[in-house]
Amino acid sequence: MRVSGFTILRNGVEFDFPFRESILSALPICDEFIVNVGVSTDGTRQALEDFARALPSAGASKVKLFESAWPLDDPEKRKGGAILSEQTNLALERCRGDWCLYLQADEVLHEEDLPLLRRQFEELDEPEALVFRYVHFYGTYDVIQTSRSSYRREVRAIRNGRGIRSAGDAQGFRRGDGSKVEAVLTSARIFHYGWVRHQEIMRAKTGFMDTLYHPGASPDRPVTGDNYLYKRIVGLRPFRGTHPAVMRERVQNTPSFDFSKAPGVFHWKDTWKLLSGWIERLTGHRLFEYRNYRLMKKKR
Repeated sequence: MRVSGFTILRNGVEFDFPFRESILSALPICDEFIVNVGVSTDGTRQALEDFARALPSAGASKVKLFESAWPLDDPEKRKGGAILSEQTNLALERCRGDWCLYLQADEVLHEEDLPLLRRQFEELDEPEALVFRYVHFYGTYDVIQTSRSSYRREVRAIRNGRGIRSAGDAQGFRRGDGSKVEAVLTSARIFHYGWVRHQEIMRAKTGFMDTLYHPGASPDRPVTGDNYLYKRIVGLRPFRGTHPAVMRERVQNTPSFDFSKAPGVFHWKDTWKLLSGWIERLTGHRLFEYRNYRLMKKKR
């Protein structure tokens, strides 16, 4: 049973993606790790080459880089993040494993979950995909976002050779005919650090990401306004667990964000988030949850 890891990355240095930690977290259970490096303006390709060169030989041989130019001047592909799935599929096409493990450049696996994942890759025959549980950090490494504003589960591993492709803005995967994949839920976690950056870096990153979704947006004129600012929003809770070991240095060297100085935000729709969250904590079910997949029924 061979496992291919894959990801995409562009201007990962400028936008402070934890891409090294992300790749490192997956390497122990991957036979190869494919990185589609978007043509960058900040030395990302060189940073990846230096990172791979510094790995032990067994790990260095797994990391396989290739470069691709993102069609940022194509207004049709700058709708709904279509560029992201297109670039993700370029990486997926180079995967040779039986299973393909997808990590976005701000997503990290916990070492405690790797034995379970490896066992599931070896033992599961019927599912087309694995659905992971998410831990979303917000503003700092000791606060998580738990409301329905953040997806709690998503597909991050798929069977290769079955015509499954990244879809939409690369958030999930679909079959070639557009139908949902048959998946099982794993207890393995994805630690998502996309909302833990210095505010100015978050502003720059958000401005660029807006251009991938809205043809009329520009990096200095984000469509989402002040969305990049950290606020006291519904669903924030202290994080009581442990971070992946590969994140230890980042966590220790990054000051905590002081939420007491952040603006508080509450909209009428947050009432529904509070009610939904209460029901979820009580029953374990999230009402009207959108799923990019179909969970397979458990065998009795």
